[in-house]
Amino acid sequence: MSNVHKQIEHLRSEIRKHDYLYYVLNAPQITDRQYDKLFAELKELEKQHPELITPDSPTQRVSEKPIEGFAVVRHTTPMLSIDNTYSADELRAFDQRVRKGIGSSHYSFVVELKIDGLAISLRYESGRLVQGATRGDGETGDDVTNNVRTIKSIPLLLCDNPPDVLEVRGEVYMPKKAFAELNEQRQQQDLPLFANPRNAAAGSLKLLDANITATRKLAFFAYELGEASNEISSSHFETLQKLKTFGLPVNPHSARAEDIDEVIKICGQWEKKRYDLEYQIDGMVIKIDRPAQREILGYTGRSPKWCISYKFAAEQARTKVLSIDVQVGKSGILTPVANLEPVLLAGTTVKRASLHNFDEIQRLDVRVGDTVIIEKAGEIIPQVVEVETKQRDLSGSRPFEPPEHCPVCGSRPQKDPSGVYIRCVNPDCPAQLKERLRYFAGRDQMDIENLGSALIEQLVDGGLVKNFADLYKLTAGQLAKLERMGIKSATNVIKGIAESKTRPVSRLIAALGIRHVGIQNAEILAEHFGSLEKLMQSSLEELQSIEQIGPVMAQSIYEYFRNEKNVKVIKALIDAGLKTTERKKLDSDRLAGKTFVLTGTLPNYARSEVEKMIKANGGKAASSVSKNTDFVIAGAEAGSKLEKAQQLGIKIISESEFLKMIK
Repeated sequence: MSNVHKQIEHLRSEIRKHDYLYYVLNAPQITDRQYDKLFAELKELEKQHPELITPDSPTQRVSEKPIEGFAVVRHTTPMLSIDNTYSADELRAFDQRVRKGIGSSHYSFVVELKIDGLAISLRYESGRLVQGATRGDGETGDDVTNNVRTIKSIPLLLCDNPPDVLEVRGEVYMPKKAFAELNEQRQQQDLPLFANPRNAAAGSLKLLDANITATRKLAFFAYELGEASNEISSSHFETLQKLKTFGLPVNPHSARAEDIDEVIKICGQWEKKRYDLEYQIDGMVIKIDRPAQREILGYTGRSPKWCISYKFAAEQARTKVLSIDVQVGKSGILTPVANLEPVLLAGTTVKRASLHNFDEIQRLDVRVGDTVIIEKAGEIIPQVVEVETKQRDLSGSRPFEPPEHCPVCGSRPQKDPSGVYIRCVNPDCPAQLKERLRYFAGRDQMDIENLGSALIEQLVDGGLVKNFADLYKLTAGQLAKLERMGIKSATNVIKGIAESKTRPVSRLIAALGIRHVGIQNAEILAEHFGSLEKLMQSSLEELQSIEQIGPVMAQSIYEYFRNEKNVKVIKALIDAGLKTTERKKLDSDRLAGKTFVLTGTLPNYARSEVEKMIKANGGKAASSVSKNTDFVIAGAEAGSKLEKAQQLGIKIISESEFLKMIK
């Protein structure tokens, strides 16, 4: 084995070890920065030696291109549903059925948290992950292998001598923090919000593009065995511990219980403590510990007799609607919000609840003065779930009607083509301007220190700022005259505005608030074009050809830069000295003046990675073949681009031939 090969294997082993410490034992030994350094070192070595890349390498989690659909998988052993209980009495009835079925009182339980996510089956052969499938109807599910590979807590390679065939069932879920971040991003891009972490996890796992799934920060807990080529343990609880030694994450709060009284006690404890967890649970799962006793009990219909779930009641609160406001977002969407009598719910005091849209108000028939039941969607977002109409005072009660005019600028709103949202279409609406400025100055965009909401209110209301560029014309003297602003505070704000001029181009693109474009898409655009000016001049066809930039987003970007007002503001930002060009450090100029087109599936690299290599060595990556094309890099299942290249007499090369060109 060569020194390079040994170095690569050592790095892979180190990364797997630290994945195990982080995801399985929850005992990290290095910082995120140190981990990223190991990962970057491995990726660079594999880039230099692509012949040494293996499918189970930590760098190979994300597939190279979207798939067209999901294949159907037949489960080797059915993924059964579980019957539900909702009270201690029902749990005791379950215990009586178990005792009668076994014909003995000598049995114990394992009590596990019921993670609110999506059931999944992982199949390992010779220790390597070969398939991931959804539960589906219990008999068959969808093959989502590409997506489960992106989940960092799922090992691609097991350790500690696992069975030759090992099928593991578990739950893919989205942590609460990741859910909040995802909804914040979607709100910035004017996309519908996910109602709860479970829906977000399910939606993420069913995406056709694994590159997007990889950004969703999904996680996994193993909780049961499917097929196994040899027995792991004689008890379920010990099996869970054994799965941990293989490198699979198992929920640390699983517990043995000797009788049903202990089970009920554990369920009661977690019903109170569930809000302290970093992920959402909606109950507990109670299982018989011994596999031999499970076989005696058997199954009824599509559910095991040896297992049952105890569902928590959704925590709700009763309060009164004091008023209903209509908020105006940065893209003009009008959102109704209920102002409530303060009430304690799931550990926090709730004063407001989103009513989402006017169709939802009509469906629930929410009115000012109503007594309502609220709960937290996914234990995070307060929402009205029921109106107690019997408590309604009919003498003064009126249905809440959608506004005929924007509550801030007075212009007439319009319904979106989808028919769900109502939008203020006045580009000069002060409410939209304030929201756009808050977003522009936000931490993930231009990160302007000390430019808070209260100051933005004064700047817009006082006519000092009418667009983004006006921020860079402000003086400390102007700010010092405003309410609660002295010369020192004013100077700090001006300093923060000046420092924002050096932010990367991707941050500026994101800050413009182009509909559907968040920070990740902005980074893709900055990487592709290299400058804001080139992005502004891009054609619709070029935008549509960029991976991960869909047709709707491409149209939105194209129209944004064809708007005269937007262009005028951007030119003013350029004149103010903002950074609009991303200077790229080239690895070499070996490909200078050469144009490449990629087609087909390459053996070791994703197309996006090869395109980066082309650009890093001074070349140009084009999306279509023409007489100006110098080389076509062809992989398996190459299509019409290959045929056109052959017709034009353009040189066709393989991935390995391309790699030789840049070494």
